[in-house]
Amino acid sequence: MSLSRGMLLRVAASAAALSFAGIFCGEPARAGVEQLPRYLQETLAQIGPLFRKDIGTGTLTTVAAFRPLLRTAPRDGVTVIKNLSYGGHPRQLLDIYQPTPRSPAPIVIFVHGGAWVEGERDHWGEAYGNIPTWFARQGLLGINATYRLAPAAKWPAAAEDVAGMVAWAKANGPKYGGDPDRIVLMGHSAGATNVAGYVFDKALQPPGGPGIAGAVLISGRYRVFLDPADPNAGNMQAYFGADQTQYRNRSPITHIGSAPRVPIFIVIAEFENPGLDLRGAELFNALCERDGRCPRFSRLRRHNHFSQVLAFNTPDESLGREILDFIALRR
Repeated sequence: MSLSRGMLLRVAASAAALSFAGIFCGEPARAGVEQLPRYLQETLAQIGPLFRKDIGTGTLTTVAAFRPLLRTAPRDGVTVIKNLSYGGHPRQLLDIYQPTPRSPAPIVIFVHGGAWVEGERDHWGEAYGNIPTWFARQGLLGINATYRLAPAAKWPAAAEDVAGMVAWAKANGPKYGGDPDRIVLMGHSAGATNVAGYVFDKALQPPGGPGIAGAVLISGRYRVFLDPADPNAGNMQAYFGADQTQYRNRSPITHIGSAPRVPIFIVIAEFENPGLDLRGAELFNALCERDGRCPRFSRLRRHNHFSQVLAFNTPDESLGREILDFIALRR
């Protein structure tokens, strides 16, 4: 039986409604947090329900719990080349994580978070190099990049820097063993917002389009608005500006109707910064309606906003394996 477009959209809307409730059907999820050491499981269980009420304490507790595990995490077969420039600004730098052996492989560019006003490639010492390290251990070329920050650099500077990262990877990736036709952007938190801005807003792309094979958006804010419940509202205004009449045009979700059709994977954690789970589900719903089919979507059980990315290169490979599947299938 064939389905009409109207029926498809109703199915997509139903799926979106389920996403808000955290209910998903399909194959059972691979084991995640259960693979972590017992002390980490207990820490995440204790702070999870409290995370959104005190994200500062929750973040620091999560980082402190992961650091001993990440310090001793495997790095075998990975060559790291640091501080390569993709632009003229001091923060337009990236690190390369090469696998051994090297061959034309997909390129994963990780764009860190930090509420638009902070963040580094090697934040807290062990993050976020754990992410490209893990991908390089799987045979992919990993790139870890920084970008210009507010308040000195305002919208759309960070999205423009994402464009610079992609351009650099296309031009230079092959000499490090990367395939310029298989570039995947992966952003977390504010980094996901910056990636989404580049992927969806044609005004922020080169004439040929975004030039990527897909994007993984982890816990980003895709509609810009002043949310009194958001503890990072002031930082948001530092980047997007105080003029709320500009927020609609500066929201990535506004532009999806005219955006090039790029495979998207949306990820949220069970325990999120206020509102970020809703923003992820909202983008999921909008893409379902636009395409008549829904993009890949994961809600990481028992993880919080930071633990989901700190878990890379640990025994919890659930998200990493799903991203590899997304890259392979391009859906």
